[in-house]
Amino acid sequence: MPRTITHPALAPLKARFPEIKLQVGEFRDMVTVVVPRESIREVAQFLRDEPALQYNMLAELNGVDYLGFPGARHRFAINYGLTSIPYNNRLWLKVFLDPTMETTPKTALRDDEVLEKGDPGLKVESVTAVWPGAEWMEREVYDMYGLIFTNHPDLRRILTWSDFGSYPLRKDYPLRGVGERENYKIVTRDSA
Repeated sequence: MPRTITHPALAPLKARFPEIKLQVGEFRDMVTVVVPRESIREVAQFLRDEPALQYNMLAELNGVDYLGFPGARHRFAINYGLTSIPYNNRLWLKVFLDPTMETTPKTALRDDEVLEKGDPGLKVESVTAVWPGAEWMEREVYDMYGLIFTNHPDLRRILTWSDFGSYPLRKDYPLRGVGERENYKIVTRDSA
């Protein structure tokens, strides 16, 4: 028998956003609300500012690549782990993204071109205006998965270099890499 999912944030979210189709899921007592990508910033702002909720801490932000996952209907997802410190509640938000362009290695753009020429299917609005701590987490997701955060104050790679050429945590990235080790310039003590 299916049971009803209960969480303190669900009723206020449904009341505030009746026009947005929010999907709710639960796994091991963790509630996840799937939000359309066009509404993520507005929903995040509401969850932070609503006095009865006060999700004032973005504890986690990560990306997922569902390529080859059984039953997956979308390619990528971004998970936002929220914590309400005053009420000691946790909530997960999820946004699904589907590419409209090729995702294989060596199709990546430079950081300065990605906002203008990047895949529109992989763009989502940044939540750094809501939680400033999202800045580095969004940069890591951009660097590893190629998911583009619009209105980000400093969207550039954080773990690899600007013209790296790919996104290493995508499932279509080769396990042995695409030659970055073989072509990387080795700096010795004498040449430094």
